[in-house]
Amino acid sequence: MQGWFVVDVEKDLKLIRLTMGGFFESATIVEMRAQLIEAIATLACKPNDHLTLCDIRDMDIQSQERVGEFAKLVGSDDVRSRRLAFVTARSLARLQAKRLTSREGVEFFAETSEAFDWLTA
Repeated sequence: MQGWFVVDVEKDLKLIRLTMGGFFESATIVEMRAQLIEAIATLACKPNDHLTLCDIRDMDIQSQERVGEFAKLVGSDDVRSRRLAFVTARSLARLQAKRLTSREGVEFFAETSEAFDWLTA
């Protein structure tokens, strides 16, 4: 399945909800980055002070090229968040997501409610 994403904003919580699924191409990642930058700009907070909840339960295992592109995106100064919670169900997808970053402020969850609670605690 072709890669897809949805970016939602909760301004009162300074929270970006990113839901992703399928198998991504580079162009889709570029489009997602642009939408994330626009969404972050709507938040009334300092750069990198927002929260991100990223639901990848519908995401397919990605190629190494895409994993590299996602890693650059997660670590880039213009989209990097203070805290990042991944929601993932499949163990292989979780392992692949854990390769994206080893920085502090990133956690992995099986349930959206657990991720949200951790982000907003």
